[in-house]
Amino acid sequence: MSTNKELLSKGIKKLALALPLLFIGPGLIYNAFINKQNDWHYLVLGLGIVTCFGAVYLMFLGLKIMMQSLFND
Repeated sequence: MSTNKELLSKGIKKLALALPLLFIGPGLIYNAFINKQNDWHYLVLGLGIVTCFGAVYLMFLGLKIMMQSLFND
């Protein structure tokens, strides 16, 4: 039972892309709630929410790819 190294590196790259988004998304949401008097409040809030969902999606996709590389026959 050998590991598919190409799939493993692909999964690690997806997780590496998700890592900055995990910090940027909540920061954008916090910034949007602090600056409610600004006209761009809803745009920044929406961007933060989309960033958080993107981070979660990339994490699950990366873990799925890594599991395929480890346990696929």
